[in-house]
Formats: sequence, C-alpha cells, structure tokens
Amino acid sequence: MYFHEDNKSVTESIDSLAVNVVKYMTEHGLTLSAAESCTGGLLAAAVTSVSGASAIFKGSAVTYTEEVKMKLLGVSPQTLERYTVYSKQTADEMSRGAKELFDSDAAVGITGIAGPGGAVDGKPVGTVYISAVGPQGSISEEFHFEGGRQEVRLCAVREALKLALRAAGN
Repeated sequence: MYFHEDNKSVTESIDSLAVNVVKYMTEHGLTLSAAESCTGGLLAAAVTSVSGASAIFKGSAVTYTEEVKMKLLGVSPQTLERYTVYSKQTADEMSRGAKELFDSDAAVGITGIAGPGGAVDGKPVGTVYISAVGPQGSISEEFHFEGGRQEVRLCAVREALKLALRAAGN
C-alpha cells in the first residue's frame, strides 16, 4: 500500500467509494448501518460527508470494547472466547448486530488491530476483519494492512465500503 501527502490518495479513494455507496443505495432504496471498533467512527464520517447520506445511512455504533459488542450488538461471549475479538466470526456478528439494531438493509462490522500495540499471537498489527451483510448475503474477510495506526484505519474504511457495495448487490 502506498501513501503520500498525509494519506491523500487513500482519502480520495474513500471519498469516491462513499459517494458510490450513497448513490447505489439511494438508487436501490437500501439503507446502511455499521458497527465499528478499530475505525472508531471513520466509516460513519466518510458516508455522512456525502450529500444525501441521510436517505440511506441509519447509524453507526462504535463498539470499542468486548462488553459493548456483547451488550449492544449481541456478539456472543462464546464467539469472543473461542475466536477472539479479532476474528471473522466477531466481525460477522457485529455486522448482523448492527443490521438488527438499526433495522437496515445492509450493515458493516469492523474489528482489528490498528496499532502500534495490541498484536497477539498470529495476529500482527494491521490485522483487520470486516464483515458486510445485505441483500446479496454476507461477506467476511481478513486483511493485513501496513503502515501506522491511521493508515490501517483508513485502509479498513476503504475495504469496508467496497464490501458494503458487494453485500448490497453492486
């Protein structure tokens, strides 16, 4: 991944993807929500920066702790114990929980290790799990981003927007 000028190329990519998400979902009468952990609301900020987002974006929950993931999104304690908070399974339960919480047509769940600390056995800094659920089913993917904390977070938002489009049918 190449970054320059304070992440300008990634930010421009996120901006265009957010426009595409709002346009596609508006044209198809779909709504979107999110459950964010390591991105801390960046996905919500990207989508809501687009004019017309209020027609499609129902909300985002920043669920930074396991306790909040369980209480607000219904992430299973067994999932967290068996797979850890950094897993496809947790991201999947987060996206499904957000879809239910916000009563949206599609939802995204993001969890991972943005760094610089927090690496665990087999899961280095930059490991991010993203799940999207929508009319086309669910998609859960594992990513390994390079760079500092901000680069990891921005890359996660970019990939989450792509997955949201796929789960919505684009």
